[in-house]
Amino acid sequence: MFAKPQAEHAWFNDLIGNWEFTHECSMGPDQPPSIATGTVSVRSLGGLWFLLECTGVSPEGEPWTSLFTLGYNPAKSRYTGTFVASMMSHLWIYEGQLDETGQRLILDVEGPRFDGSGMGKYQDIIEIVDRNHWILRSQLLGDDGQWHPFMEGHHRRV
Repeated sequence: MFAKPQAEHAWFNDLIGNWEFTHECSMGPDQPPSIATGTVSVRSLGGLWFLLECTGVSPEGEPWTSLFTLGYNPAKSRYTGTFVASMMSHLWIYEGQLDETGQRLILDVEGPRFDGSGMGKYQDIIEIVDRNHWILRSQLLGDDGQWHPFMEGHHRRV
């Protein structure tokens, strides 16, 4: 009954540890980018799940926390995960795969649009640059059928 970690689970091992981040976010072409900073603590849950516990301060000075869970589902041959945060009531449920280089995990998810006009399709992309640096990028699928990047966060090991 107990699941065993697969080779795909090992992809997350370089994320384990403590990190500081800076995220630059653009909420629209007519708005200046905002900067958020904080920390991430990443740990393994039995080698099957990886918990990314984040704390930060919004550009407006409001503290926030979040929890990102990531793993691999051998039955679906897909990476899976969830995201919850203290500043929102939506549970984000991810599914995705590695790109052809094996360096970037592309996670698809559906969530509320920024402008309140319903739900939208998003992608969060985790790229492991090296053992001391990883990047989180977020993008939204526009009505024009194109992906529109809106956030890039650099995480550095402490």
